Amino acid sequence: MFRKIRQGGEKGFTLIELMVVVAIVGILVTLAEPSYRIATTKAKEAALKRDLYVLRDTIDQYHADQGRYPAALADLVDKGYLRAIPNDPFTNASNTWVEIYVSEGEESGIYDVHSGSDVIGTNGTTYNEW
Repeated sequence: MFRKIRQGGEKGFTLIELMVVVAIVGILVTLAEPSYRIATTKAKEAALKRDLYVLRDTIDQYHADQGRYPAALADLVDKGYLRAIPNDPFTNASNTWVEIYVSEGEESGIYDVHSGSDVIGTNGTTYNEW
């Protein structure tokens, strides 16, 4: 009248056991995903801060050495101040940096850069204001 579900030689998991494990894994992924997104965003923000610091410092070095600001970011590469213009972490391109020009008397050129992204950062300001 009663039968055993498993017989002595059979090994493996039942469908119910597999479904329970898949459900638990799905719940864990759902809980971990927001933390992953925040960590990824903060890593990109750290890279943006580093890239902005490097670009701004290099522009200042160029100005101190050459007596003028660079006409374009490519001048920093051409003169050997940078190996390459870094990619903006939020636009994934090196040609999206917003170049801020100075025009004081006869001097002109790039004296500051900002990100090309208008996404709001974790501090509440857009990245192109950093």
